[in-house]
Order: sequence, then C-alpha cells, then structure tokens
Amino acid sequence: MIIKILGSGCPNCQKLEVNAKQAVLGLGLKDIQIEHVHEIDKIVEYGVMSTPAIVIDKEVKAAGRIPSVEEIKNWLK
Repeated sequence: MIIKILGSGCPNCQKLEVNAKQAVLGLGLKDIQIEHVHEIDKIVEYGVMSTPAIVIDKEVKAAGRIPSVEEIKNWLK
C-alpha cells in the first residue's frame, strides 16, 4: 500500500503526514510506503486543487483539509 501526501510542505501538509504515520503505527501495519509529493504538476494530475491532500493506493481520500488519525485508520482497514 502506498500513501501519498500532496502538498508544498507547509505546516498543514506536515501535520497530515504526521497523522498518516500515526494511523499506520496505530494499526501496526507493515509494508506501507508514505511519500510526500511536492511538485505541483504531479499534484494536479490527481485532480487536487487544494492541499493538503491524501491519496491511498491512487485514490484521493481528502483534499483541502487535515483528516484525523482515526479517519485515516478507517481508510486503511
């Protein structure tokens, strides 16, 4: 499974990345890759117009907000 955080690296993007990592650790998942995509052209390829955004296995789960750890856990189950 691949989780991508889409955003410039702003504080909101960093918080989303922290939440994603906490969700993965909280579920005890292994073999999960978390990547941070900074390039605007790659972000636009996902159809995302506002960041931060989170993509799980090529599906945009949220954009323009910071999902909670619990919400991310539900997507990973």
